[in-house]
Amino acid sequence: MRAVQVELLSGAELYREVVLGRLAHARESVWIATANVKAMLIQDGRRFRPVVDLFDDLASRGVDLRVLHAELPSRPFRAAFDRRERLVRGGLALKICPRVHFKAVIVDGAWAYLGSANLTGAGLGAKGPHRRNFELGVVTEDFAVIDQVTALYESIWGGAECANCQLREICPDPLGPPAPRRSDIRLGRSRRMPKHRD
Repeated sequence: MRAVQVELLSGAELYREVVLGRLAHARESVWIATANVKAMLIQDGRRFRPVVDLFDDLASRGVDLRVLHAELPSRPFRAAFDRRERLVRGGLALKICPRVHFKAVIVDGAWAYLGSANLTGAGLGAKGPHRRNFELGVVTEDFAVIDQVTALYESIWGGAECANCQLREICPDPLGPPAPRRSDIRLGRSRRMPKHRD
């Protein structure tokens, strides 16, 4: 065990630090893991706009955007996504895995949020203080922690976890090849050599 420097955030602090402070200013990459994806809003001056607008801005700057999620995104999110040609053409990569329940945002491979909040208005979005979920999360720049989170993310994203997954039959879009089938060949019992008597 070793000491790790983290900052604990809750409520609207999560929105301000994770979304406005880090995600919005990404230079290279934003990788998000979430159970739910909904059409959350972000504040832009005095108005609010859909998070897909921010994703579109980031994609226009060449930021690698990925969202790994457990359930089909909400209809409003999908509709907003479908209206942004750059995102549809690959500016925002989406992959589904029903087993994803961890929540993480990794920005530029050098900063990470880990906590309970999903990519939803009541989680990481700009909801009012009496309408948002009670959420907690930590943020860190600790490279060992970021490396572990990134390794898990890449393992799921690349399909390495799919081959032996027990939920593969109900998965809407398995990410990797199935595990090789066990052979139907049955071997006989091993023979024992008779004991020699002297």
